[in-house]
Amino acid sequence: MLRVIGKRLALLVPTLFGLSILLFLWVRNLPGGPATALLGEKATPEAVARINELYGFDRPLITQYLTYMGKLLQGDFGVSINTGRPVLEEFATRFPATVELTIIALIFAVGVGVPLGYLAARHNGRLIDHGSVVLSLIGITVPVFFLAFILKYLFAIQWSLLPPDGRQDPRMDATHYTQFYVLDGLLTGEYDAAWDAFLHLILPGIALGTIPLAIIVRITRASVLEVQNADYVRTARAKGLRESTIRGSFILRNAMLPVVTTIGLQLGLLISGAVLTETVFAFNGIGRFLRDAIFGLDYPVLQGFIIFIAVLYALINLIVDLSYSVIDPRVRVQ
Repeated sequence: MLRVIGKRLALLVPTLFGLSILLFLWVRNLPGGPATALLGEKATPEAVARINELYGFDRPLITQYLTYMGKLLQGDFGVSINTGRPVLEEFATRFPATVELTIIALIFAVGVGVPLGYLAARHNGRLIDHGSVVLSLIGITVPVFFLAFILKYLFAIQWSLLPPDGRQDPRMDATHYTQFYVLDGLLTGEYDAAWDAFLHLILPGIALGTIPLAIIVRITRASVLEVQNADYVRTARAKGLRESTIRGSFILRNAMLPVVTTIGLQLGLLISGAVLTETVFAFNGIGRFLRDAIFGLDYPVLQGFIIFIAVLYALINLIVDLSYSVIDPRVRVQ
């Protein structure tokens, strides 16, 4: 197990090194140069010269890259042009919101997707199977922002069942230590604040988790269909094992390997793809912050976000690989 972890962490080094080179060259090859991109096309030569001197764009490329890498290794992702605060500090402030939203979306996607995919495979060719296939196709094809607007209009505006936007009712005087609003409410005993924060997560969580839900349904269905016709399943039935044991230990457990891979990939996509959802629901997380950075040409934020997501994907893949050995003992032997 430790050898697997060591190998995965070692692979992370060249991955981040190559990514840092691409990011460095991307910023330096912007139209008109990075200074012009930051200041706009109408920037004066004097202003461009000041920016070049301030950020070191007038130095040799190798010197610029070594300085850039030195700051990254120290955890210095630069300063946001829009807010004037360190990028890492901005991420630390907003990341808990996106994590909360991602957890709710993932619980929704996995909690509904795996059972529905399993039931569809178990009743292959029947109504529930056809219905799950149709629903998964709809879930994949409907754009996230469109579904978010529909959910917001129906449940928040038309029926007034759930909050329309934000992370918490601004009239609620809640204490936030960790910036995880639900957790903070539970830790401080402010259960009304925790419940209110949870209600604010439901609509964006459903909107964000719909596409992963559709994908998980299809992968689970296909995997269970393949496994339930395997020789070892027929052998287990011939030996007279209970059907519940066959379904749990032989079918579902062996079918979970591709599902776990899919869940791991979708988890990374949920975090990196929360831009539209957080924008529609005015949810103050990394996604909304990234949208502001894109429109504001805040390149330090964009660079930091890309590096952050790359590290996150690598860690998620490591967790997925380790989960294989828990699900399938053959992986531990290999």
